[in-house]
Amino acid sequence: MAFTSYTYQVFLSFRGEDTRKNFTDHLYSTLSRAGIVTFRDDNSIQRGENIELEIEKAIQESQMSVVVLSKDYASSTWCLDELVMIMDRKRTAGHIVLPVFYDVDPSQVGEQTGNYAEAFAKHQDHFQDDMERVEKWKATLKEVAYLGGMVLQDRHESQFIGDIVEEVGKRLDSTVLLAPYIAWHRYRL
Repeated sequence: MAFTSYTYQVFLSFRGEDTRKNFTDHLYSTLSRAGIVTFRDDNSIQRGENIELEIEKAIQESQMSVVVLSKDYASSTWCLDELVMIMDRKRTAGHIVLPVFYDVDPSQVGEQTGNYAEAFAKHQDHFQDDMERVEKWKATLKEVAYLGGMVLQDRHESQFIGDIVEEVGKRLDSTVLLAPYIAWHRYRL
């Protein structure tokens, strides 16, 4: 699929309660300032639309996804279903996926320990009649955890966000588009 046929360059997947009003908002704003057309569910879906269909359509119409895996990402069945759609798109259409580990270790995501283990204990109780779905979520988290993403660790969020935007630019191969932003970002640091 040619670049011009994409509606969005980036689909932003995140747990709203964890990061919507801080990290993800700053990431979205920085991507937008860099000229990267980004889908974020709270901005891009109109009232009255079928949210699930619109999300699936947005994933299909995006060149890549940035998945912000936070402490409570796995507690949201919505996020997990969205992640399954993203990874299915990666396998079937070469969709680019950049995992971002925000205050969570990749091994915790992949092995479902800590908060992720707690979330899955609840999912297993709630979805006793649909354990296949729960197992698919687990396998998908394991797959995304080992893709090689970006980890916040001990750095400042603003620097981390700048690094994410640079990585997105590299993966989209749009350095001409990002050149002014990268120069500005490097100057600020």
